[in-house]
Amino acid sequence: MTESTKLTYEQAREALGEVVQKLEAGGISLEESIALWERGEQLAAECQRLLDGAQARLDEAIERSEQAGFDEDESDHG
Repeated sequence: MTESTKLTYEQAREALGEVVQKLEAGGISLEESIALWERGEQLAAECQRLLDGAQARLDEAIERSEQAGFDEDESDHG
């Protein structure tokens, strides 16, 4: 995906679902099937990249929250 065509997670997931439906429906040439499969692989990778990024942001927020809570606990005892 190029920078100008970045999709949101929801857009990528929806597009992936459409690819799957087209592949399951059949009636397309082998070449079209391969192109759809490749597009599906790209979309699946983009979805995973976005989920990984969201998980990293959550992990960082939790860590900051825990550190802030720990620092506050130390100051109460000092």
